[in-house]
Amino acid sequence: MSPRLLLCILALTGACAPALLQARSCESLVERVSPNASVTVAKIIDRGNFTATGSTQTLANLPPFCRVVAHLSPSDDSNIGAEIWLPTSGWNGKFLAVGSGGWGGTIAYDAMADALRRGYATSATDDGNTGQGARFIAGHPQKFVDFAYRAEHLTILEAKRLIQAFYGREARHAYWSGCSGGGREGLIQAYRYPDELDGIIAGDPANMRRNAWALWLAVQTFKDPAAIIPRSKYPMIHGAVLEACDANDGLRDGLVSEPASCHVNFETLRCKAADAPDCLTPRQVQSAQAMISPATTPAGQVFFPRLEPGTELRWDRLAGGPNPAELFLDQFRYVVYQDPNWDWRSFDLERDAARANAVDKDIDELDPHLAAFAKHGGKLLIYHGWADQQVAPGSSVEFYQSVLALSADSARASDWIRLYMVPGMGHCSGGEGPDTFDKISLIEHWVEKGEAPARVVAAHSTAGKVDRTRPLCPYPEVARYTGTGSIDEASNFRCQSP
Repeated sequence: MSPRLLLCILALTGACAPALLQARSCESLVERVSPNASVTVAKIIDRGNFTATGSTQTLANLPPFCRVVAHLSPSDDSNIGAEIWLPTSGWNGKFLAVGSGGWGGTIAYDAMADALRRGYATSATDDGNTGQGARFIAGHPQKFVDFAYRAEHLTILEAKRLIQAFYGREARHAYWSGCSGGGREGLIQAYRYPDELDGIIAGDPANMRRNAWALWLAVQTFKDPAAIIPRSKYPMIHGAVLEACDANDGLRDGLVSEPASCHVNFETLRCKAADAPDCLTPRQVQSAQAMISPATTPAGQVFFPRLEPGTELRWDRLAGGPNPAELFLDQFRYVVYQDPNWDWRSFDLERDAARANAVDKDIDELDPHLAAFAKHGGKLLIYHGWADQQVAPGSSVEFYQSVLALSADSARASDWIRLYMVPGMGHCSGGEGPDTFDKISLIEHWVEKGEAPARVVAAHSTAGKVDRTRPLCPYPEVARYTGTGSIDEASNFRCQSP
């Protein structure tokens, strides 16, 4: 065989199975130092189970991979941890970065494991935080920048650099997948670095304005002990909401599928005499009404949309008391006022939300100017549970509508951005509705084959067994029952305008 023919065969083999022709060994990646990054671990992990040092989570059935642990330091005050996992065989030629949740602090190993099993090279970061909550940001403005967008951006760049070094070529496509905090991170990356990713999945994006809304609800629903609704009353309230709104979409199925048309008057639950398990006191009526009302100043300015009807079984996340969840409270203790003793009972929506918005501006706010991402050819898939108990679903609707309004050609915006509102799904998962669908395959087909997702089939499971499927429709379309067949089969529904 001639040397030229041999080189051609090797080149073709590398194009088809790049993982078989690694340009460098895994261990040699320790030597790959860049100005803002250093590799501290580069080690082959054999096929099977894996438990990271310091973690109690065992990941099962992993293919063999090169595990890279990196430290990123874009500023003198940065301390960003990142991991990049590179399949040693069966690489699909693509890269998937996964997002974080809350205030970071951990590596999303489970999401990385899912990506690895699909054949992806994958990355994740701790967002520059190795602890719990936002305490690490107080007095450290550079760490706030790291948390907001720089840790994710630099981790992606480092992953791409190591992919090139390990496989001898770039990934064919680069994707992002994240929910909650990871959804917010994906939208920020699309705005700030529009040429970096080909496809982004952003679930239940945790708009930082949500924190002011959460504290407003805390003041409304449990600052006064008399306002607290006992958890034991949640099922009763939920039943009243279903009675009022379940059939608004033409079908009684235990889901509020079109919450925008649901307007509940909780006065109908007011106790006619003393407090009782099956009614609400006058003060509890006010709390219930606040839960499904937007955060609004006395002058009528709306700061954040409402929690939607259908979330009542999970109201304790926002209204359980006796204090707001630290996830929400930390924004004001450590980022806005930088005072760990700041008293949430002093919260004033108009004053404090405005101050928080000023702090977040140009750092951690969501910007709908995504024309550059669209021009690059990027695809953006946003999804949000209508029964999200932690981030008001309407915030994603507002963001999507803002993107369309700013689009150069809003009529063709569906070619690159789509929103799916998921009936009955809680925050990122859970709830009474269909909460599971193959998001990765959807974004792959959209980016790689030009197949824009239309009707998406999602499933709900109980005890590991699928007991309901429903189609998810591109917003503003909704799934309507055809009138025949099982109401638990997606095939008996069609997407149509509300």
